[in-house]
This record gives sequence, structure tokens and C-alpha cells, in this order.
Amino acid sequence: MSQQGYVATPPYSQAQPGIGGYPSGFGSASSQPLYGHYGGSPQMFAPPQQGVLKQVASVGSPVSVMPPPPGPNQFSLGNQHNGFTAAGAQPQRFPPTTAVGGQPPLSPYGQPPPTTYQNSAPPLSAQQLTNQMGAMQISGYGPGAMQGSQLPPSLAAQPSFPPPASQSMAHPPMPPGSHAPQMTLLSPKIGPPTMGTMPPGPPVGMQSGFPGPNPVNAGFQQPPGQVSPHGFPQQPGPFGGQMTGPQPGFPGAFPGGTTQMAGPQQKKLDPDSIPSITQVIEDDKVRRGGQTYTTNTRGQVPPLVTTDCLVQDQADLAKQCHVPLAAVMRPLATVPQNETPLYLVNHGETGPIRCNRCKAYMCPLMQFIDGGRRYQCSFCSCVNEVPPFYFQHLDHVGRRLDYYERPELSLGSYEFIASLEYCKNNRPANPPAFIFMIDVSYSNIKSGLVKLICEELKTLLDKLPREEQAEKSVIKVGFVTYNTILHFYNVKSNLAQPQMLVVSDVSEMFVPLLDGFLVDFQESQSVINNLLDQIPEMFADTNESETVFAPVIQAGMEALKAAECSGKLFIFQSSIPTAEAPGKLKNRDDRKLVNTEKEKILFQPQKGVYESLTKECVANSCCVDLFLFPSQFVDVATLGDIPMHTGGALYKYNNFQIQSDGEHFLKDLRKDVEKKIGFDAIMRVRTSTGFRATDFFGAIYMNNTTDVEMAAVDCDKAVTVEFKHDDKLSEDTGALMQCALLYTTVGGQRRLRIHNLGLNCSSQLADLYKSCETDALINFFAKTAYRAMLNQPLKTVREILVNQTAHMLACYRKHCASPSSASQLILPDAMKIFPVYMNCLMKSYPLVGSPDISIDERAYQRQLVMSMDVADSQAFFYPRLIPVHNIDVNSDVMPSAVRCSEERLSEGGIFLLENGTHMFLWLGLACPPEAIQSLFNVPSFAHINTEATTLLELDNPYSKKIRSIIDEIHRQRPHSMKLMIVKQKDKPEMIFRQFLVEDKSLYGGASYMDFLCYVHKEIRQLLT
Repeated sequence: MSQQGYVATPPYSQAQPGIGGYPSGFGSASSQPLYGHYGGSPQMFAPPQQGVLKQVASVGSPVSVMPPPPGPNQFSLGNQHNGFTAAGAQPQRFPPTTAVGGQPPLSPYGQPPPTTYQNSAPPLSAQQLTNQMGAMQISGYGPGAMQGSQLPPSLAAQPSFPPPASQSMAHPPMPPGSHAPQMTLLSPKIGPPTMGTMPPGPPVGMQSGFPGPNPVNAGFQQPPGQVSPHGFPQQPGPFGGQMTGPQPGFPGAFPGGTTQMAGPQQKKLDPDSIPSITQVIEDDKVRRGGQTYTTNTRGQVPPLVTTDCLVQDQADLAKQCHVPLAAVMRPLATVPQNETPLYLVNHGETGPIRCNRCKAYMCPLMQFIDGGRRYQCSFCSCVNEVPPFYFQHLDHVGRRLDYYERPELSLGSYEFIASLEYCKNNRPANPPAFIFMIDVSYSNIKSGLVKLICEELKTLLDKLPREEQAEKSVIKVGFVTYNTILHFYNVKSNLAQPQMLVVSDVSEMFVPLLDGFLVDFQESQSVINNLLDQIPEMFADTNESETVFAPVIQAGMEALKAAECSGKLFIFQSSIPTAEAPGKLKNRDDRKLVNTEKEKILFQPQKGVYESLTKECVANSCCVDLFLFPSQFVDVATLGDIPMHTGGALYKYNNFQIQSDGEHFLKDLRKDVEKKIGFDAIMRVRTSTGFRATDFFGAIYMNNTTDVEMAAVDCDKAVTVEFKHDDKLSEDTGALMQCALLYTTVGGQRRLRIHNLGLNCSSQLADLYKSCETDALINFFAKTAYRAMLNQPLKTVREILVNQTAHMLACYRKHCASPSSASQLILPDAMKIFPVYMNCLMKSYPLVGSPDISIDERAYQRQLVMSMDVADSQAFFYPRLIPVHNIDVNSDVMPSAVRCSEERLSEGGIFLLENGTHMFLWLGLACPPEAIQSLFNVPSFAHINTEATTLLELDNPYSKKIRSIIDEIHRQRPHSMKLMIVKQKDKPEMIFRQFLVEDKSLYGGASYMDFLCYVHKEIRQLLT
């Protein structure tokens, strides 16, 4: 019972060694084609031997798993059923069938009619069948080794069987004298065998007996003690053909044919012992069903097609690790004094050189080719021609000879002078203007704020920002006062006294004068000073308590529009605008909505007038800086929305009093007026292929998805940009980005400031976690959370933050950390302080959700953070706690901070705490008397005046050192901070403790330790 393994070949191909034809080692190859010669003469079947069992297989009947070997003429031309006749040959015709050897005539397809077929074979004994099956052991798919070429005794006396009258096309012919190759089923290592192709393997023996169920992955094995040839030998019949015999346990040749044989009861094969498709499918479902298979694992084979699984695309590491890709950009950042100012490049009327396709500007990332006549853009790979005036030869390494002479080829940041095509209406820009708009309602007059502002402006206007090396500023100035109506002032230099023009119809705002409203301060200084002296007196007896707000901004914008210049409005507002005018607001301070689904509407600006006004301000390059002096609810969420979207700033002084808050306000005003600023700004971020900028956060306005518009941008404003992968990044070329800012300087010159950055790419998660910038991450997460709180409940926002933190750290634990106990918390070195930052963010006023915190304060801090850079947001969420009781007064180094926790405080210490908006000097009960004397000039702790907001300028080393530290901190922060002196155990200490962020918050925030345990619990759940 020789069995032949067979791999199907195309129907018109020739036999190939080792592929369904004649494998090497199984006899000599035959020169006869596998399927015979088309058009040749048919070969007739010889009559079978009388008294010998025949087996006839019908065309189209199911092919057995282990079919019998074919005879030499099985695939003769008379037996071809498919294919075309060779060119020039006659089509093959089947001869009429006749009865052969007393057998019924064959059907036209070589099959005898099933109704006339009779089994004329003599009965076989049970012993003979047992011996025949002794060579088979269908117990698995492993190969069985052949031990020899001798037939086992049980097979030597086997009767011969003649070939069937016809055979379906299932096997190629065997050459004379060759041994039939054995069929081997190979099982892949990863799971159950596939029932598809059966690759050829080593010959196997067969063994009778099927004791019990068949193990799935066991192989065919040679029975011990028997020696088998390389396959079963041919069984010659009377006509020279290879004989076939019945297959025990397999169905007859005809559909529904009997499998019974004459004679005693025969031993049958157990159907459960042979491989079962359904069993394999079910086993695969149990073992691999419902699992997740990622696409970035090499060599991984998915489950069977019948098994449901989840295939997760992991083309890049960003999706897998949940670490966002973002950059925090501060385009007009102040250059430190010890660094060279940015170089200014001027290409004349042709303007800056840029790529023709992606419009990226010339930078060190460009590659010059073709001897310097062309360059390839590193962002889009476009090849551009070098303008003739810009041509330069290349050196031996392909670098231009003027590489170090051109800032745009050798530096990361530089500026271009923009040509007229970058200006509005192709005309040079006019110098900007500052308009000071003062609320002269009752509260501001009585508090002395109006007089304080006017006195300060007399000296402050001499310090208006100007171009470098310019003698004076060219910024124009104008003045407006308002309550329920607006007062414009003509301060033209040739006037003896300023003139007032009143606009009482605030519903249709217009500017009553053009000439004389915006003037040069140096030319009209005397008239302006006269006006500033008169304003507090003119409104000293006012009883008007209501104010307007939207018409004030409308008036300032119209004035700038009429002057065809950009500018900034400095608005000093004391109360919510309740007067009958466009933009009137209602008090919506409903703290019952806190911690409900509707809490988000408290932070949404009121639509209508303010939304359209914001758009108009940006279009006309009108920036708004708002100084608020509220004593009650003023709807900061609405009033502050215009400054945030026009590139402006927001300042708030609760319950303003000149004695305690006057100096604090004046410092902010001075910084705001004097700092470097650009107007009419548009920013575009370009990246190399593989990723792109998708979202922007900051004091910006987005009219489309790519251009960041800012009516003004100053040196403190930062824009956070989120990037998304849209293709695979290359580790060789890295990731490139270019930030281009087009703006107008304070001198009226149009410029382009370019910043370039090249980053490495890695395919290893470990490298990614080593390079994470925690401070930038918390800046990004804070801005995304503060934007999301406008549309989602705070509970949902906090849950997202926790889940994001847990996923990031769980991915590191799973893929990068060494195996350890599940109870151990493992953090990446670069992100080990990320949980404490995240906890501080969740405890911040906007997200904490406590009715004890005013809605205005929460909205104010939310808008404040949206334009912060990395250094400011880091200090805001994790304040610096500096011990100053044991500092070295002779050292110029800033003292090191300690952990922001109550445990770090000591009764004998003095600590300075600051977060960019607040500053505290905490004094322990047992602090040294000599330190108290040096700082406050009082003999003891009890004599310290906690109402003071500044330290006395005493002539001793300790006092000078503490004041120098405070001054240095103020220089680092964009906002000034009012100093609060806090004694231990005093009531104001409760305010101070709110900033000890590692401790449990008074408003419900968790301590650092509790939050870390909670995150660890979430990580363990993700890993299990």
C-alpha cells in the first residue's frame, strides 16, 4: 500500500524534481512529461486480472487524504480531461468504451457504470487487513524515519492488486522502478497544522492500530522493530502496472458506495483518531481567540481565518507608548545678554530664498548639489535652482564656500527682511500705535487707580519699545477715557490744551477725529502730560458706576484701522459691563453648577458681539491687553477671551488697594509696555515628510488649519504645537521642523524670523523614554486639558489625564523595564517626576472643581496658562520652595529649592515660595532673631508686620541677598508678584499651604503619595 505525497502543479507545466514530480532520492527522473504529450496516441488499459479486487474512483469524487499511487498509464492521453491541444495537433478524442475482461463497459469518462459494477475480489482475512494496516500510524503530523529498504514480514505476503479501470487525475505517473515517495504532514511550531498545502518531507512508515484518540500534533512514526523501504514497493500485476488496493476505513469509489468487504468482521479505523478540521478550528479558537496581534512583531503568524482576533496596527511607536509629540515655541524669545543677537539677512527686492514646492525658507538643512547650482529641500525633497546672485561653489565635502558667512546656512535662528510681497497691499507697514483706554467709573476714581495710572504714564511713555540702536521710539500713542460713554482726546503737538471729543452713541461706534488722536509722544509730550494731570480732576466727582466694554475695543480698533497701522489697546477695567450697549453681560456666577455636567458653560465665553469682535481685531492687527480690578464677579471667561485670541495679556488684581497692590500693578504695567513685541504676525510650522503639525495652543487665532494668526506677539508668548505621524520616519534623516514668523517690528519693518530644529528618530521605545521632556509634556497636557474643559465635564478631563499617565508608564513597564515584582512601581528616569506634575495639574484651580474657589479666578488661571512657555508652566504647577535662613550671603548662585511639602518646613527656618503669580516669605516660630532683625529691622518674631508687601532696603548682607534673590525671580517671570509675609500658625498660612503641592489640597486634591499609588494601581490593571 504505497502512498505518494503530491503537490499540485499548474495544469500545463512539466514535472519538476521535488515538486509533485520525482523528488530526488526516489529513482531516476523520467523523460516523459508529467501529463503526457498532447495529441499523442492514447494508451489502452489492460484488462484486470480475474479474481482480483478492483477499485474505481469516479471523476469528481472526493480525493482521499492518502490516495493510492497511480499506474504508469494513469495520466495517458486517453485520460486527459482539461487543457488545450498542442498547436497543430488534432483535438483529443476519447475512444468508445467496451467491456474488458468480462467487466462492464467504461463510461465516456473512463468509469464503469456504478449499477453494473461488481466486486469480484476474493475475501481478505482479518489478519491480512491487520497486517496491511500495520505499516500505518496516523497519529499526528511528525515525520517518521525510514530504517531500511526491507519489507516487513507482514507485508511480504500481501496479495497484488491490479490497477483500476480508470482513475481520476489526482497523481502524476511514477517512473518504472522508482519507489513512491512517502506523504509527510508537517506541523508549524506555532500551532495546529494547516490543512492547506502539505510540503514534501522525509518518507514515513505506517503502522496499524489506532489505540484511542489521536493526539493533534503527533507524527507518523515507524513501529519499533520493523524495517521499511523508502516507501512501499510497487506491487506488480499481470499487466505490469502498479496495483492499488482498497483503503480500509475510507468510503468506496462511488458516492454512497459500500465499504463492506466479504469475509469475517474487519477491524476499522477510528474516525476520531485522524486529523479533524473542526477540532483544529475549535482548538485554535480556544487557544488564540480574542487576542490582540500587533503588526510590528516580526515573524508573528496570526490565528486561523476562522478565529476571531484583533489586529492592532503598530506602525509607529507614538501610538503604542501614548507619549504625545509636541513642541513649545516662543518665537520672539529674548536673547540672553551673553549671546549674540539674531543676525538679519537682506536679499533685497527678491526676498528670502525658499523652496518652490513647500515654501520652506533657506536653512542649514538644505542640501546643495550639482556643483552648487541647485539645492534639494530637506522638507519635501524638491530640487530647486539656485538664483544667480546666490550661487557659490562647493568644497570637497559638498558644502558651500560661504557656509560660515551666511547665517541662514550655519545658524538655527535668524531673520530675513521681508520684501513688499509680504506686506499688506504690497506697501510698507506703518509704525504701530499704543492706545491707553482708562475706565473712569466711580470705583476706579475713588480707589485712586485713575490717578495712579496717569502719574505712571508720564514717565513710562519715555520707555516705549524701540528698534535696536534707534534713538527714540516711533510708536504713536493715543488716549481714551470711558464709563458709559467714550471720550477721545486730541493731543496734537501744536495745541496748548488737549481737546475732548465725546461719543455717547456707543451702539454705533466711530472715531470722531483722526489728526491729533495718535501722536508721537516726544513731539506732544507737554500736551500729553497736561492731559494726564487733568483726567483725575475731570472725573473726580463722577457718580457713574456702570461701564461698557465692547464699544471700547471697537473704538480702539477703528482708530487703528483708520490710521492703517497695527497696535495694542491697554484697557483698565474695574467691573462687569452692565450698561446698555453692545456686549452687555449678565452675572452668571452660579456655583451650583460646579461639579455638574453644566459646569463647562461657566468657562465658555459668551458668544455674539465678542466673537465677531475678536475676528475683526485679528484682521486689523489690534491686540488687547486687559487689566482687571474687580471687587466682584466680572466674567473673566468672556472679557479675557479677546486678549487671549489677539496675542494680548490678562492681568487681574482682586479688591485693588493702592497701598498693597499699587506697586504690584505698576510693575506689571511697566513690563507690559516696555517688553519686545511684534505686530500683525502670522506663523507657519513646516515639517519634513512623515509627520505634520495638527493642533496649536496659545494666545492665537486660527482662521485655517495651518496659519497661526496673532494681532501681536511679545517675547513672553509661547505657542504649543502638536504633531501627528502620517508616514514612517527615517532614522537616517531624522525629523525636521521649521517655524517661520512673519511680523512687523516696533519700527514698522516687515521681517521673517526663522527657527530650525532637527530631531533624531528611533525605532526603540527605550530611546523614546530616555528622551522625553517632562516639562514640555506637562505644558502640553495642561493646555489640552484647559481647552477640553470648555466642552467636556471636568470629571472626564481628569479621567483622561490619569489614563494617559497610566498608559505611558505601563508601556514603559511592559516593553522597556527589566522583569520585576508587580508590586514594584517602575518609572523611566526621564519621566520619574511626571506623576507629581500631573497631580499638580489636576489640583490646579481650573480642574479642581471646588465651589470655594471663584469662577473668575479659575477662568483667569486657565487663560494665563494657555500662553505660558515651558519654564513658566513648570514653576506654576510646581512652585519653588527656597530655604533662605542658611544661605551664603557671599555667593552669587541662586539657592537650591527643596520639595514643595510641609514636611520640608521647619520652625527655625525662613522659606521663600514662588510660582510666577504668587510669592510668599514664610517665617517659622523659632526663626533666628538676628535674621528677623536683618530683614525687618524689628527685635522679635511678634513685631513683624505681615501687611508689608516689600522688604525694607536695609544695609546688611543678609537683607541685600534676600532682596537680590527676589529681584532675580522677578526678572525671570513675565508677571510681577506681590510678596506676602506669612507667619507660622497665623491665619494667612492657609493660603500659603495651598501651594505646597505635594501635600493634600484643601480643596480635595490628592497628595503626591496617594496619587502615585493610584497611578500604580491603574498601571497594574493595564498590564494584567
